[in-house]
Amino acid sequence: MTQKISITVPKAWQELTDAQLYYIYNLLADNLSSGQIKTYCLLKWAKIKVLYRYGDGYMLQHGKDKFVISAEILANAIHALDWIDDLPSSPVRISTIGRAKAIDAAFMGVPFKKYLYCDNLFQGYLETQNHSLLGQMAEVLYEKPGIMPNRAEKIAIFYWWTALKSLLARSFPTFLQPMPVDVNNVVNPDNLGKKLQEAMNAQIRALTKGDITKEAEVLAMDTWRAMTELEAQAKEYEELNRKYPQTK
Repeated sequence: MTQKISITVPKAWQELTDAQLYYIYNLLADNLSSGQIKTYCLLKWAKIKVLYRYGDGYMLQHGKDKFVISAEILANAIHALDWIDDLPSSPVRISTIGRAKAIDAAFMGVPFKKYLYCDNLFQGYLETQNHSLLGQMAEVLYEKPGIMPNRAEKIAIFYWWTALKSLLARSFPTFLQPMPVDVNNVVNPDNLGKKLQEAMNAQIRALTKGDITKEAEVLAMDTWRAMTELEAQAKEYEELNRKYPQTK
């Protein structure tokens, strides 16, 4: 006899609750395969319980209903969660860690100084794979000095910042042009620190136009306002290069 069971699962990262985010990040922290993660999420979020193996399939329970499903059908069903294989297209984050509340996911109304600090830490993490840098980011992102995020929460921070960078790159494509990063290449920490400091100083100089008295004002500027100005300057620079190409 054929049975029809109606289930509902999230269709995108942006639909996930804090509890669902914690669940998926804990699975990622356990280094499970994509198929395993999607299977666990499907069963968890659809409130389906696996009772036992039944021939080539499984006996499952959904509410008061019990039914048998083949491994093939289950394997096809998890494709509804294929979006898990991709990074979020816009920032999502766990809203609280303990009692610490997260700042705005898209950095709206957040001082540019906090963006620069976190981005330096993130770039450092990509280069060194030093997970303590994600912990330092948490202190800013959750405005809680000394906060100690667990493995799942550090993964959440990585996903949050990656999605934020993607959003900003789409919003300010001239200024934030993608730069290839070899995450397997552990660089000299001294050289990395110098490189990141130079990049940060260049952005500050661009906004202050060399006037050191304006640095505090620039660092306190809203992140999106600062990005808008840097994007405008990048476009002006591109236009000048088109009009007056450099000759070798």
